[in-house]
Amino acid sequence: MSNLAVLPIIIPLIAGIILAFFPKKLVLIRFLTKVFSIINLVTVSYITWTVFTSGSIIMETGGWDAPFGIVLVADSLAILLVFTTNILAVACAFYAPYSLTNRKEQYYFYSFFFFLISGVSGAFLTGDLFNLFVFFEVLLMASYALIVLGGEKVQLQESIKYVLINLFSSILFVTAIAFLYSVVGTVNMAQIAQRVQDVEQQGILTTIGILLFFVFATKAALFPLYYWMPKSYFVPNPVISALFGALLTKVGIYSIIRVFSLIFVYKIDLTHEMFIWIAGLSMIFGIIGALSTNNIKLIVAYNIIPAIGFILMGIGIFNEDSMSGSVYYLIHDMLIKTTLFLIVGTITYVAGTSDLRKFSGLIHYYPLLGWLLFVAAFVLAGIPPFSGFIGKLLLLKGALSSGEIAIVIIGLLSSLLILYSIMKIFIKGFWGEKDESLEHKSTKGLIAPIVFLLSLSVMLGIGAEFVYPSIESISAYLLNPEVYIDSVLKE
Repeated sequence: MSNLAVLPIIIPLIAGIILAFFPKKLVLIRFLTKVFSIINLVTVSYITWTVFTSGSIIMETGGWDAPFGIVLVADSLAILLVFTTNILAVACAFYAPYSLTNRKEQYYFYSFFFFLISGVSGAFLTGDLFNLFVFFEVLLMASYALIVLGGEKVQLQESIKYVLINLFSSILFVTAIAFLYSVVGTVNMAQIAQRVQDVEQQGILTTIGILLFFVFATKAALFPLYYWMPKSYFVPNPVISALFGALLTKVGIYSIIRVFSLIFVYKIDLTHEMFIWIAGLSMIFGIIGALSTNNIKLIVAYNIIPAIGFILMGIGIFNEDSMSGSVYYLIHDMLIKTTLFLIVGTITYVAGTSDLRKFSGLIHYYPLLGWLLFVAAFVLAGIPPFSGFIGKLLLLKGALSSGEIAIVIIGLLSSLLILYSIMKIFIKGFWGEKDESLEHKSTKGLIAPIVFLLSLSVMLGIGAEFVYPSIESISAYLLNPEVYIDSVLKE
């Protein structure tokens, strides 16, 4: 049973290697991509059901007991994120053949796609900090290849910034791990959490914690470390932007949730208060960026920043409602960001441009696409009864119970402006007179994955009464780190 934990990493890794042998046989690799992505989703679905019904799955590799060997921990939080990741992967696998040119597909897109999924899954499942660093590098190596796929000048320009920032943060990451190891003598997260309470030099630990937060905040694109992200996510193909927007920043914020609910929980008055301020500033500056541009891909990219701010807000408040809100909003945002990137990618394809000033009246040609965008805007902004509303309601409830009135006001105003930033695309791009000069293009194959993901987002809100008990159990689990420690170290 414990070997199940490695399957979400191994299956996409094997799939990526197999597909690398047939780069020119597009019909075959498209078919195999869909098959492997569905197999992985079915496998992860079974593992998710097992975890939520029978408890965490702990895999000790090589027969070495924790904390001496490498440990994979498929607990409720990790496996829920892996499950969501694979839902997105299936949608992107079906969208990609209609979005990418044959040339881009032949340059090993599908191999790097699976390597990215493998790295992301590994980052969610790993039980020690050093292997979190290793899986970060796996997913980043895949993202380096995907961001330059096609070799356009603007891609190469943005990729240099993207690579340099991530290399710098990776150097800081491994340095912080080395410092932490010198203090506590282990990289196993459960054992670190056990030992930090006995360390006399709490100041050094707090400094290491802040350094790790700086690393994760860079990867999560939080204020003021988000400057590298919007254009880096704007330049690739829409399906690649969707994967980046849904997964890469989420691995960063997941790492903050894991580390600062398990290890660095002894200085909440310092670290978590700082989180609330950074969350508020991320909301403000992210929405300013979204409102300042007329490029529809950039509008969606900038909207990632306030979403990460909302999730960090819940971690900063650190009570049961706020942590439930953070987890709920994290799942919601992974789904809706992928949906929006695929929608604006389709709009860019049919309009021939991503500049909102250069097209209008698309509703006359593509009514379904327009109304999908309309619903997605409401889901993103948190209008009742959609999933964004459930997550924000829990976050605001947690903030009010802790007396954090300022962040509540910022959150409410940000939600209104988020709605306006997306509705601007609908009003300017779809409303208006029919443009007779616009060439009508087929959206075959592009709409179905969008409908699939948007339907799941809507169900996540309307079916909240069925989903929330599981989210609530994850919140209680995160607020009680002894459960994680005992399950890994078998105490």
